[in-house]
Amino acid sequence: MDQETLGQVGGWVGGLLGGVIGVLGGVIGTYYALKRTQGPRERALVVRASIVCWMGVCLFALGMWFLPTPYKSALIGGYVVALLLAVRHWNRRQAAIRAAEANRGA
Repeated sequence: MDQETLGQVGGWVGGLLGGVIGVLGGVIGTYYALKRTQGPRERALVVRASIVCWMGVCLFALGMWFLPTPYKSALIGGYVVALLLAVRHWNRRQAAIRAAEANRGA
């Protein structure tokens, strides 16, 4: 196998393996996020947040696949900002639910 073909095969293998590892990390993270919930309201929030997050990741991946190169940079920036804001929002909501549940039990 010549160097060019080896490089192409390595690129495909690395891309596919990276994608599989990324999806497995997301699945494991979603599983443990659901497992660590402490009540039905918190579980419902985590389920909704997980669905929204998985849909966002899928849309981002499709955008990276199909958008022309100049638009990919804007997509990355928008994705990062949206992800940070969403995580902050979900963490605050989860903390509020836990505080409300703790006050009910106390």
